[in-house]
Amino acid sequence: MEYLEFELPIKELEDQLQKCQIIGEESDVDVTETCIQIQKKLAIAKKDIYKNLTPWQRVQLSRHPDRPYTLDYINAICGDSFLELHGDRSFKDDKAMIGGLGKIGDQSFMFIGQQKGYNTKMRQYRNFGMANPEGYRKALRLMKSAEKFGIPVVSLIDTPGAYPGLEAEERGQGEAIARNILEMTRLKVPIITVIIGEGASGGALGIGVGDKVLMLENTWYSVISPESCSSILWRSWEYKEQAAEALKLTAKDMKRMKLVDEIVKEPLGGAHKDRQQTFTTVSNKIVKSYEEFKNLSPKELVDKRMEKYSQMGVYQD
Repeated sequence: MEYLEFELPIKELEDQLQKCQIIGEESDVDVTETCIQIQKKLAIAKKDIYKNLTPWQRVQLSRHPDRPYTLDYINAICGDSFLELHGDRSFKDDKAMIGGLGKIGDQSFMFIGQQKGYNTKMRQYRNFGMANPEGYRKALRLMKSAEKFGIPVVSLIDTPGAYPGLEAEERGQGEAIARNILEMTRLKVPIITVIIGEGASGGALGIGVGDKVLMLENTWYSVISPESCSSILWRSWEYKEQAAEALKLTAKDMKRMKLVDEIVKEPLGGAHKDRQQTFTTVSNKIVKSYEEFKNLSPKELVDKRMEKYSQMGVYQD
């Protein structure tokens, strides 16, 4: 188990509890009362820390190395029913963007999302979750296939951004993302979007248009990462915490500004603390969201989606 800097007080108490339990097992000393006291302190520490997280601390939690990624959610939710589909039928198969058909109960869904890696080799293989244009074109191809057969789309967002390399720009990164946004606004099947980790820039928006946009509690959604914002405004990454505060990128900020529809509560300490509970919660939210839209006609669905996005950014004095 890895601990973030602000979680170190929890680590110290957990280490104390472990040592206390070992002493109790290896000697005749009764340490029951001591263990109970440490457990009480631990519960209070967890509550105090996780209930008062700063925006930057939530960004750190969204990047926690133990946090589940897109394929973890899909495999847990769909089991053996998931069939991954590959390629954009133009250039190649982008490993940073995965997609395919899967079932929740008896209902089929087209799942699409960015995939990161758990170690150095897999991170390079998945390009750190940063998709190239062919990744977005693959995603669009799968969404169009889903539309053809009347299958709802589930989009899982977790990316530090679209790949900014020269070759990506040569192959039309901006156009690919813009095309996806346009086509998703008029897709004739329900789209359920879930932000499960980082939701950065156009990399997230390229698969981020949805009839229902869900955002996990310890995730972030912004036009730019705090580090990049800090480097642009202050010419240094040292001000990333101030940048995170100013960007208003947390789930509560997004909900207050009506840019997402619902915040999905995570287990205390983050999604990685109780993966199974997180998977079950997300699965239930997807099914519930689909129930809201499954009886709408294609025209009603598109009209409602367009109305929703047309209202964003509108305000009155």
